[in-house]
Amino acid sequence: MADLKERLIRWGTGTTSAGTTTGEFSYGGVETVVLENREHLTAILNSGVAGTDTLVLVPGAPGEDTTADGRRVVGYEGSLAGAGGEFSPGAGFYLQIQGYGISEYMSVAGPTLVRIADATDFDVFLADADRALLDGTFPDFLTHPAIQLADLPGLGADRTTAAGPRYRLYVDADGAVSTTPGGTRLGTAGDGPELLDAQWQRLNSGAQTTCAVCLGTVVDDDLRRTELAARPWLGRYLAALGAIRALRARGVDGSIRVSGFGGRISDALAADAGADADLRDADAPLLLWSDQDVYVHAPAPSRTFSVERAAATPVEALLACGSAEAAAKFADPDHTVRIERFLARAGV
Repeated sequence: MADLKERLIRWGTGTTSAGTTTGEFSYGGVETVVLENREHLTAILNSGVAGTDTLVLVPGAPGEDTTADGRRVVGYEGSLAGAGGEFSPGAGFYLQIQGYGISEYMSVAGPTLVRIADATDFDVFLADADRALLDGTFPDFLTHPAIQLADLPGLGADRTTAAGPRYRLYVDADGAVSTTPGGTRLGTAGDGPELLDAQWQRLNSGAQTTCAVCLGTVVDDDLRRTELAARPWLGRYLAALGAIRALRARGVDGSIRVSGFGGRISDALAADAGADADLRDADAPLLLWSDQDVYVHAPAPSRTFSVERAAATPVEALLACGSAEAAAKFADPDHTVRIERFLARAGV
């Protein structure tokens, strides 16, 4: 069940782990395939997309089964498509599926995947992101440890193979195949992985770094690209959500601030519009603080460090300026060099 939950997170978010889109593909079949109609199972198993490492989720009695050649098939009740539904593969696990626009008003009853289900949801998402950048206020529901935001590569996170059909597939009730329930059609159940991947690559050929497929039927792609281009810091916003979520999972309560969103710890850095290297790099560490503590969170390895408050200014200067040399304008050069070396040794 633990592996199934992790795969559901990766399938839903379009990331190789909860919060990062880094990683290389190792082909043993598509990682996770979700079918809305069990009638397409044979076509999927015969198409080459389901290898020995593939998890295939099909409607039916919850519980795990295997094919004659050992491939993993799990039955489920409910649906992973749309919004407002529920999914369960058994063993007492239930995943709620909610639309973004109403999630602010819903209580968190357990693990939840929040989807951009239409253009209105996308508008609300952008408004929330703009508010966070302006005054540092993040949507409370999005930072809850039990909630994951779906399809991050379509919302500003960098696109990698993890967003594509080599990692995740969705087959609707009529047999149309995409990477997600809201995605642009890539083919039909029975099409092989090379054909599906080639179509995904073609559709993304002019999409720069984000995924043009995963929200293709729910948000106009020209609009999506325009809005994301106007907000090159959205990848950083998504990383900040993950960082706050990680702290809340560790029991850090109360108000949590993120450097660069609504201000900085250092007034001098806050007043310098050019000190924004961290906002332009979604993979750079983030500095966060509460009333009592200061933290550094590295998005890619998803690691969080506690740091002394006295170190907050040189850490922030290093991140905001992008180098120890540039940070010397705002903090003691010796401190920033030592911090840079410490972070490097820590693998950040």
